[in-house]
Amino acid sequence: MILFMGADHAGYSLKEYLKSHLTQQGYDIVDVGVYSEEPADYPDVAHTLTARLVSETRPALGILICGTGIGMSIAANKRPGIRAANASEPVSAALAREHNNANIICLGARVVGPELARATVEAFLRTGFSPDDRHHRRVQKLELAGGETQSRTD
Repeated sequence: MILFMGADHAGYSLKEYLKSHLTQQGYDIVDVGVYSEEPADYPDVAHTLTARLVSETRPALGILICGTGIGMSIAANKRPGIRAANASEPVSAALAREHNNANIICLGARVVGPELARATVEAFLRTGFSPDDRHHRRVQKLELAGGETQSRTD
């Protein structure tokens, strides 16, 4: 599994902490920036990471970090094929993978500390997409343009 990681200036330190931890765990990390705490625009980093993730031929996931995780999530979700979830604790991170087949987790460095961020990322990475048909059906509907969906309650 390849992991793409990116952060703006607000998320740089947390990215470096997580990158070190995940490298020790044996993950293949591709760091798309930033490489310092110099001011950077989160959409640029999100677009770089999503382009690389979508073009990757091997299984890949992404981790994006900004001040709140919100900006990165909004920017990342602009690209077709991306399902980026902003999560600040392990339960939401795991359910984003299990129910929504999220392929990017977004974190807020001003919202979570290093240990909670580590636990949140670990939950995201160790959880797979549910085999339940209802989750597959719902993820397919996310890919439809113009809201061409049928309402169902299950």
